[in-house]
Amino acid sequence: MKSLSFSIFFLAISVLGFSQEEQEKIQWQQERLLTWEDFKAEPGNSNSYSANTNSGISYSWNYSTASGVPVLLHEVFTNFYPNLSWVKEIKNEEYLLAHEQLHFDISELHARKLRKALQDYEIGRNIRQDLKRLYNRIESERVSMQNKFDKETSHSENRSEELKWRKFVAEELEKLEEYSN
Repeated sequence: MKSLSFSIFFLAISVLGFSQEEQEKIQWQQERLLTWEDFKAEPGNSNSYSANTNSGISYSWNYSTASGVPVLLHEVFTNFYPNLSWVKEIKNEEYLLAHEQLHFDISELHARKLRKALQDYEIGRNIRQDLKRLYNRIESERVSMQNKFDKETSHSENRSEELKWRKFVAEELEKLEEYSN
């Protein structure tokens, strides 16, 4: 019986230089919303914002040819990193927390897109490069959407845009519900 197995792990966050194993993390769950107690990092003096959410997506995969047909198995995670996320002043407490939650939800939206893409992927000769390209594309889209969200809402200051974004993200998550964890 011939079996070929590879595992690979990618983590996308905005801060580099730390071991993922050592980082406390909270996995996204629909019924578990963020609380201010989850924000454990100290904000720097140069930060002009009231809060910052550090979240990202990661995945692992392997495949086997033991059955004669290549089978791809994968897991995708959406993580929030408490020790890299901070809050310094809380004005409009629930409103600001909902803004930070939406950043986490945007990461989950892209995790679902990655799950769908991995499920639809047909194993080829360059699986490692293919999956890396796929992940990099979706991660780039995630970062772009996070930036667009902050720009269009003026980092939560524009309430009408904030409400549009809440509706949009909720609808997109619903469309990809079958790819939730």
